Amino acid sequence: MLNVAKLREDFPVLKNNPKLAYLDNAASTLKPTCVIEAVDQYYRELGVNVHRGVYKLSYLATDAYEEARGKIADFIHASFEEIVFTRGASSALNLVAASYGMHTLQPGDEVITTELEHHSSCMPWIHVCKEKGATLKYVPLNKEGRITVEAFQSVLTDKTKVVAITYVSNVMGYITPIEEIISLAHKKGAIVIVDAAQAVPHMPVDVKKLDCDFLAFSGHKLCGPTGVGVLYGKTKLLEKMSPIEFGGDMADDVNPHSMTFKDAPYRFETGTPIIASAIGLGRAVEYVSAIGLEEIARYEFFLKQKALEGLKKIPNIEIYNETAETGIISFNIKGIHPHDAASVFDNNDVCIRAGHHCAQLIIKWLNTVGTVRASFYFYNTLEDVEKFVQSVKEAQEFFCSL
Repeated sequence: MLNVAKLREDFPVLKNNPKLAYLDNAASTLKPTCVIEAVDQYYRELGVNVHRGVYKLSYLATDAYEEARGKIADFIHASFEEIVFTRGASSALNLVAASYGMHTLQPGDEVITTELEHHSSCMPWIHVCKEKGATLKYVPLNKEGRITVEAFQSVLTDKTKVVAITYVSNVMGYITPIEEIISLAHKKGAIVIVDAAQAVPHMPVDVKKLDCDFLAFSGHKLCGPTGVGVLYGKTKLLEKMSPIEFGGDMADDVNPHSMTFKDAPYRFETGTPIIASAIGLGRAVEYVSAIGLEEIARYEFFLKQKALEGLKKIPNIEIYNETAETGIISFNIKGIHPHDAASVFDNNDVCIRAGHHCAQLIIKWLNTVGTVRASFYFYNTLEDVEKFVQSVKEAQEFFCSL
């Protein structure tokens, strides 16, 4: 079992807010001191641009930036040149749609996605399909709201060119049978883009084993800084893709009426890159790796199960994802709007999420206006779980008494 008390000492937010039960980890995680210090060190000791300066500080900054790329490549078992730094997972997923999708799809081609997707995963393809005359198809969800291999096969055809799919749903917490889906898609010649924003921070991910074509995740959900994300792409695909932004540091040769670009990943990192945040993310993956992703996954599931035990003792609670394999619980208190319930949690210093979670398709599938979501991470405690369950009780008692 993790030494949670010791780990909590690494997080200044928890020290500065000793009563806090932070259960909004699916939205963003807290930052350990080592990550904050890595960002601070860059600004204090280097603070200059990368790749361009012909002086020592620029060389050192470049080394730190590219070292971070290598750390992240190792973290997901990718090659160095397959890691593109972006502004976040949303930016990474949009990059693939705007470049690969807009340049390869033809009228009559088919794209497969699901109702479990975060908006950043499905919306780019809604747009691209409309622009290119392609057909967007959705995998039918089973009665639990899960993606199954059989349902995926029911919409997969010889016309399928792209599959855009979540690894772990940010609302339901279900793990997609991603390896089987990728294998089936490849047999049809389709490429697969994986939204792994809820997977990479919580479980081991090996892009080579998955054989996915693209995969995206964000730094701030992985104890890293905000404003940085990662796009993994197979080298052969990245080299075929055109950049969608043009400017400094991505150009190879520029003439009055023609231009060429650097090799991937640099052709996609236009202008001054996200230097400090990338360095911070490199430190974050070291930190999380040292804890152990398998241990993190087991502990989150343990906390989630304890929370479910408490919720089931409270009447009129509707739990939407009781069988989820991860540390996410989506539920409602019957008759109470999730935003109203959230106000009681806040009064008790319990941070949860309420609403549609930027995933309106699954919320509509659930036939509700939104859900209350609690999401656990390795620095949460059984005391956090107790405060959470008590807040549910208080919310129900308060609104039912009105």
